[in-house]
Amino acid sequence: MKGLATVKDVKPSAVRGLYELTLEKDGTTGVAYLDYSKKHLIGGQIYDIAARQLVSGAPASPAKKPAEHLDPSTLTTDHSVIMGNPKGAKKLFVFTDPECPYCSKMHEELKKLVTIEPDLTIYIKLLPLKIHPHAYDKARLIVAKRSLKLLEQSYAGKSLPTPGAHEGKAAVDENIRYAEAAGIFATPTLVFSDGRIKPGVMDAKSIKALLQ
Repeated sequence: MKGLATVKDVKPSAVRGLYELTLEKDGTTGVAYLDYSKKHLIGGQIYDIAARQLVSGAPASPAKKPAEHLDPSTLTTDHSVIMGNPKGAKKLFVFTDPECPYCSKMHEELKKLVTIEPDLTIYIKLLPLKIHPHAYDKARLIVAKRSLKLLEQSYAGKSLPTPGAHEGKAAVDENIRYAEAAGIFATPTLVFSDGRIKPGVMDAKSIKALLQ
């Protein structure tokens, strides 16, 4: 893990074949998973479907409780990549990390969503997590170019060009600041126009139902 983060603890995870690692970087502690071959590092949380609860993993800053609602008047469309109908009457905000595998799954559901909800504008807010070493620079480039294509290339595991010295930096930093202030610590996280916050992957039909 040298160069990525400091490993504070290692133990078997709730899923066979994975270690659970407690990592620290720049004063922030988080949880990630390492496969037994030690080739793949996985960020996110483990959810027990039968028990209907999280069994492992934590937000990037466990001392802070994730919020369930925010003041909708503070939501801004600035520093976003737009998906769907740019002039849609309905709005949805998505906080996503360009290296997050769960965000990649959510993105596929969002592509389905815009086909069944044509009057919807999705504002994608890049929120790079510290656990993903290249996410910050990728987020800067994607926001600066306002490019869904670049975001999807990142989700596909492709490398992106290096952004300019200050390219997209102010926009991504503002997204990070807003998310932390609003109590959003995990990706993907959906925020509805009335301020409801829903972290985690959801299917397109479930999201559409919540838009009504």
